Amino acid sequence: MKKIFELPIEEIEKQYEYMSLVRAYTESKKAHVLTFGCQQNESDSEKIKGMAAKMGYTITDDISLADLIVVNTCAVREHAELKALSITGQFKHLKEKKPSLIIAVCGCMVSQEHRKNDLKFKYPYVNFIFGTSMLYRFPEILYTAITSGKRAFYLDTGDEGNVPEGLPVKRDSSFKAWVSIMYGCNNFCTYCIVPYVRGRERSRRKEAVLSEIKTLSRLGYKEITLLGQNVNSYGKDLYGEEYSFAELLSDVCKIEGDFIVRFMTSHPKDASKKLIDTMAENEKIAKQFHLPLQSGSDSVLRSMNRHYTAEQYYSLVEYMREKMPDIAITTDIIVGFPGESDEDFEATLQMLKRVEYDNIYSFVYSKRVGTPAASMENQVSEEVKKDRIQRLIALQTEISSDKNSEYLGRVESVLVEGRSKTDDTKLTGRSEKNRLVHFEGDDSLIGTIQRVKITKTETHALFGELVK
Repeated sequence: MKKIFELPIEEIEKQYEYMSLVRAYTESKKAHVLTFGCQQNESDSEKIKGMAAKMGYTITDDISLADLIVVNTCAVREHAELKALSITGQFKHLKEKKPSLIIAVCGCMVSQEHRKNDLKFKYPYVNFIFGTSMLYRFPEILYTAITSGKRAFYLDTGDEGNVPEGLPVKRDSSFKAWVSIMYGCNNFCTYCIVPYVRGRERSRRKEAVLSEIKTLSRLGYKEITLLGQNVNSYGKDLYGEEYSFAELLSDVCKIEGDFIVRFMTSHPKDASKKLIDTMAENEKIAKQFHLPLQSGSDSVLRSMNRHYTAEQYYSLVEYMREKMPDIAITTDIIVGFPGESDEDFEATLQMLKRVEYDNIYSFVYSKRVGTPAASMENQVSEEVKKDRIQRLIALQTEISSDKNSEYLGRVESVLVEGRSKTDDTKLTGRSEKNRLVHFEGDDSLIGTIQRVKITKTETHALFGELVK
């Protein structure tokens, strides 16, 4: 067994003391938390909301009523950073109307020196910032800001390597839950900023993870998603080869309760046959696998530092479909990575045709300051990137449409999430294969699992009617 990264209980108890101290200043006050980025950020924001509520704030969706605004940022792509900065810039007018308003910016973006300086010098109305591994210190930092009146800029890169347990959580849903099983990343893909802003991999103890899931099951949660930058390497830092992600999944499935399990994200180099076998053997695990490819070209994959070939990746897909013929497979694709030739891009298109993904999440390559790829030669022009992303999307649209058409006439189990954002006469939910399903029904069905017969299919959604 290797190092345990869990923070001493005394550190968490100290933060609870600060929560009590802050309550003296928060009577009738409201807090708003704005989240950018991935599911890990959403999970972090639920902890921020939980701490804010414990400190006496009422959580509000109306930002104009807020006395405290926390912006939880993303750094994966420049567009996400610029959007977060743009919205933060709009808060200047709120601060002018309410000088007592406290504005905080946290998350991956602020763990970069140049973005910390942007906020320090260009956004004088921001009270404080703090990075990802300082999240648990939010009560202490807020108390200091309230009592001193001074601005503060806590730059951290996740190197502190802490794993806080026992923080209050205010979940956004009463039937779907995020559960972080590890933090950080050791892979250092050449395009990715995550290891620099979230630090190295740190796994939570299996007992802590299983205890959290048991509580969620008792509370009636219907879907539990395990989170990590690379869930497949869970436990290596704590247990070596004795206890892997596959074993954790098996133990999760032994917990009593009517819920399904999802997980993200997986790195292909660490996706084992044992993990796939575990999925096939356990009914509680959704038969849907998100396996980021990034590129179908071996030369680009080497340049990305991905540590697998296109054929090794495809062999995993073949094994999945051997064990689970009806499994839904999704992926991430980066278009326009430095040095990507026409032949490299064609290899990616060919991989889409071979795998026939149910869906893809496609991105135009974005330079990240501090990553090796940002200084690589042969940067691809924006014009070429635009052409390639359009061709990629057109091909996947055709594939997704064909895959969805196979669902016509089927009866799907659907976790009902709420009213459709585009048609409030319909409810919307997700099937086990994570397909969006729209159908007519009463609000009393929200948060339940319903059987829906598919009567119409489109490229990105299914439509149906309730089976009585």
